Amino acid sequence: MFKKILAGAAAALVMTTSFAADMTGAGATFPYPIYAKWAEGYKAATGNGLNYQSVGSGAGIKQIKAKTVDFGASDMPLKADELDKEGLMQFPAIMGGVVAVVNVEGVTPGQLKMTGPVLADIYMGKITKWNAAPIAALNPGVKLPDTEITVVHRADSSGTSFLWTDFLAKTSPAWKENIGSGTTVKWAVGVGGKGNEGVAANVQRIKGSIGYVEWAYAKKNKLAHTQLRNKEGVDLQPSDDVFKAAAANAEWNKTPGFGVVLTDGAGKQSWPVTGVSYILMHKEQADANKGKEVVKFFDWAFKNGAPAAAELDYVPMPASVVKQVQDAWKANLKDASGKAIM
Repeated sequence: MFKKILAGAAAALVMTTSFAADMTGAGATFPYPIYAKWAEGYKAATGNGLNYQSVGSGAGIKQIKAKTVDFGASDMPLKADELDKEGLMQFPAIMGGVVAVVNVEGVTPGQLKMTGPVLADIYMGKITKWNAAPIAALNPGVKLPDTEITVVHRADSSGTSFLWTDFLAKTSPAWKENIGSGTTVKWAVGVGGKGNEGVAANVQRIKGSIGYVEWAYAKKNKLAHTQLRNKEGVDLQPSDDVFKAAAANAEWNKTPGFGVVLTDGAGKQSWPVTGVSYILMHKEQADANKGKEVVKFFDWAFKNGAPAAAELDYVPMPASVVKQVQDAWKANLKDASGKAIM
């Protein structure tokens, strides 16, 4: 089933019934595989469906602001002033890791080691061959071909790009000064792909390429990932444990809208490009039943979705954070008369 789910550059999950409470959402491609799995389970349990368009964080933010969907999804948290201006609340739904993926002859999954500064130089076009000295120095004993590197990046406004560029900006002064971080940046080199799906497809297709995708996409598309060196100088393989380690010390309750950024964090076992995917909802719900159904869906996912998340190498939200989210729902989500919808 997941081969079909992950195929296509503009994937859309459509699981609808005739029920009036069916939900619509749009945004981040990062959490798409787990939202698809959760929607399947939720429909089986309740009969209610989800129509989620995996169109990128930027498009999801635009759609929720325009009130064309019941919720938006973004992997870049909105700041408190923007949330207040738009009348939105924000809460975390799931965590996962972003990985570098390559298509290099003779290189096996997890074999290559990479660092933030080397990746930044590749993405700025300063390192152009796979056997260049900086890559070779990180990988003694690995036979690297004398072939050109093709950089693959996102073509759309993307929370995954925000996480990737934020990591590069924190580890490379040159990247921070010349490119910066954000859901969109002015890429120095490379070819674009729409969504995690599009980047994965381009890396599969182009020999000598490198890209960045959410870990579930790398696994499902059988892409060769690299190791990444973290803030403590440890070379790590992506896994559920290293994603959890990155989130372990996050100060959720001290950040407005739960807006933590888990890139280049401390801890010997912390994966350096770990991300949180957020849900955006209007505080005043024009359709209280739809709003209530969205909350019921994510509440069901918090309580029942951990096995599916683990299967896809996502990290469920800690119980302490779930309690804070549930309290935030009660405090913030109202109907048109000002009455709490929960």
